[in-house]
Amino acid sequence: MPHGGCLCGAIRYRIEGELASIEICHCSQCRRAQGTPFATNIPVRSDRFSLVQGAESLKVYASSPGKERLFCAHCGSPVISRRAGVPDWVRVRAGTLDAPVQARPRAHFHIASKADWWEIHDGLPQYAERD
Repeated sequence: MPHGGCLCGAIRYRIEGELASIEICHCSQCRRAQGTPFATNIPVRSDRFSLVQGAESLKVYASSPGKERLFCAHCGSPVISRRAGVPDWVRVRAGTLDAPVQARPRAHFHIASKADWWEIHDGLPQYAERD
C-alpha cells in the first residue's frame, strides 16, 4: 500500500490500491506553489486516500475558485490538491510518497505556460493545456 507524508513527518497518509501514472503540470500556479518548474501529481480517488496522522497540521489554501491546495502548517510541504468540480478525486504530490514508487510519468500538461528557462527532453507526450 503506497504511503507518504510531509517533510517534517507531522502529516502521514496512505493510498489503497495501485497508483495511477504521474502527471507533470507546468501551469503557473503549480510552479509557484511548488517553487519548481513543474509539479508531479498522481490522481487518486478520494475514497482511496486517507490521513494516518496530522489532520490538525493540514492547512488549506484556496488558490483559485473551486481549487484548494493542502499543505503542512509546520514545514510547508504541499501534500494534495482538490477541486470542487471533481470531488471524488485528489491529486497527491508525487514527491511526498515514500519509496519505492511504482508509478511513472505519463505526460506533460500546461506546457503553454511552462517556465521559459526549463527544457523538456524526456520524450513524453506534451499538451498545451490539460487533456
